[in-house]
Amino acid sequence: MSDAASISIVVPARDDAPALATLFDDLDAIGDLRAERIVVDGQSSDGSFAVARSRADVALQVAPGRAAQLSAGIAASTGDWIWMLHADTRVPGQAWDALRLAVREERAVWGRFDVRLDAPGWPYRIIGAAMNARSRLTGICTGDQGIFVRRTALDSIGGVPLQPLMEDVELSRRLKRRARPTCVEAHLVTSARRWQRRGVVPTILLMWRLRLQYFFGAAPDALARVYYDGR
Repeated sequence: MSDAASISIVVPARDDAPALATLFDDLDAIGDLRAERIVVDGQSSDGSFAVARSRADVALQVAPGRAAQLSAGIAASTGDWIWMLHADTRVPGQAWDALRLAVREERAVWGRFDVRLDAPGWPYRIIGAAMNARSRLTGICTGDQGIFVRRTALDSIGGVPLQPLMEDVELSRRLKRRARPTCVEAHLVTSARRWQRRGVVPTILLMWRLRLQYFFGAAPDALARVYYDGR
């Protein structure tokens, strides 16, 4: 493969105009970035779609829902590798260099990055470190960690699971049956806003509760109602 030219970056966005513009600033600052850049907007009410049309190679608009947005972007992509980024992610140049090295490995199937949160303070450092350690131990990754996957492997498991919550966890579970993830130590920076909005401890407890329920077979639709209602 011809490295960067065979990578498609797919970004689902909804009401993320400032963060999306900042993400593109990061990507533009990477001088050798030759990746295809695709944004799928979930019917934003702010200027997200305008940002996408002005700065992405492909800009789509579909009904909101991260899994469906990712699926639409992947269907429109052409790369041998798919790199899924959240709109509120910051991408240092070292992360791009690390990704190019990772996908050159013949046995690489899929992987993720270490992350740190963009808020100061020890609670946010601990959260990031715990996310990194947990995914390295379990092979289960979150969307915040910038999951990347070989297209053929993604096709072989039927693509991104079309469910309203835990699509990243389910995607990891299915890919893990194919291979353990490549855990890239270079950091992406992810937004701390959900922990700031709900509070650190309530958010941690909520996410662990939802993951435990999902592990024991709870329906994603029911979990999504709890998550988005903030209960």
